[in-house]
Amino acid sequence: MTTSTPAPDEDQFEVAVVGGGPAGLTAALYATRLGHKTAVFDRGGGRAAMMQETHNVIGVPESVSGNEFLETAVEQLRSYGTDYRRSFVTGIERRGGAFALDTTDGPAVADRIVLATGFSDGRPDPPLPRTGRGLHYCLHCDAYMFVDEPVYVMGHGDSAAFVAMLMLNFTDDVDLLLRGDDPTWSDETATLLEKHPVDIVHEDVTGVRNDEDGWLEALEFEDNAGPRPAGNRTESGDKTVREYTGGFAMYGSEYNNELAASLGAELENDGTVTVDDHGRTSVDGLFAVGDLTPGHNQIPVAMGQGAKAGIALHKSLREFPKSLAELEAEGAVEPQDVPAIDAELRRQANGTEHAPAESD
Repeated sequence: MTTSTPAPDEDQFEVAVVGGGPAGLTAALYATRLGHKTAVFDRGGGRAAMMQETHNVIGVPESVSGNEFLETAVEQLRSYGTDYRRSFVTGIERRGGAFALDTTDGPAVADRIVLATGFSDGRPDPPLPRTGRGLHYCLHCDAYMFVDEPVYVMGHGDSAAFVAMLMLNFTDDVDLLLRGDDPTWSDETATLLEKHPVDIVHEDVTGVRNDEDGWLEALEFEDNAGPRPAGNRTESGDKTVREYTGGFAMYGSEYNNELAASLGAELENDGTVTVDDHGRTSVDGLFAVGDLTPGHNQIPVAMGQGAKAGIALHKSLREFPKSLAELEAEGAVEPQDVPAIDAELRRQANGTEHAPAESD
C-alpha cells in the first residue's frame, strides 16, 4: 500500500528499519511476520554488539556474546523474509505519504520508518580497560558481576557520583575516579558523597594491568594516588596500584538523532526522540525505539518497544477489515483480493519461496 511511486532504481518496502540492535530487529521481526515487506539497514556495531556476555535476557545464557545474540536474530529475520542489509542510511526525506531513503546500498522508499539508531557512550581518554572485560557502561546489566568485588566509577558529574553510591548496594569497596578533572556534581551530591563510604581518587590513570585472558586486574595512578596503601592499594615505585575487578565509565551519551531531527521529529532536552507508548514520533509514519528513546537502556526493554512498534505498524498498514466508508466507495472485498500479505512473504511462509512468482 505504498503511497509514493518509487523511481526505477529504488527498492520499495512497507517498513524500513534503520538500526540493527535488539529494538530494531524485534520491530522488523513483528512487521515481517505480520505480512509487511520489511528491510533492515544496519551499519553494524552498537552497544549490544560490544557485549562480552548477555545479561538479564530470559532464555539466553550468559555465555552468549552480543555478536552471537545479534547474529541469531538476523538469521531468524532472514528465515521469515526480512531484507537485512549491512549498510548505512545517509539521509531520509518525506515524499508524499512515504519516505525516501539514501543508503550506501542504493536508494529505497518505504511507507513507514523505524529509527533504532541508539546512542554512543562518552568515553574517557586512554589508558582504559577493555570494554566488557573491566570497562562497563550499564549498571543494571553488570552490577551483579561485582558483588563483594573492588569496583571503580569514572566520571566527575552527578551521574558518576550516584552510580558510585549505588554500587554500595553490591560491594563495600567503591572508588570514584576523577582522573584529574574537577568535580562538577552539585553541592547536594557532594554532601551525599561525604556521608557514603566512597573513596574519591583525584589523580589520573596512567596504566592498566590485565590478566592473561584480558580481564582487568588493576589500574595504575600517577603520584601515589590516594591515602596510605591499604586493602586493594599498593605502592609501586612512584605510582599507586589499585586492584579492581571492573567498573563503569559515566561521561554522558550522544544520541544518534540526526535522521529524526532532519525529519522534524520532536526531541527531548537530553536528545532522545519523543515517542508515545508504541514508538510513534511526532511525525506521521515515523517510529523510534530502543536506546534512542527515553527510558531504561536494557535489551528486554528495547525488545518490548520493538514489539509494540511492530504491532502499531501493522495496525496502520493492514488492509483488512475495510471500513464502512471504504466498502461503500470500493465495494465488497472479493475472494481474489485476499490474503493481503506481501506475495514474497506469503511464498516464504508456505514453503514455496523458491517457486516462480505469480504474475500480477
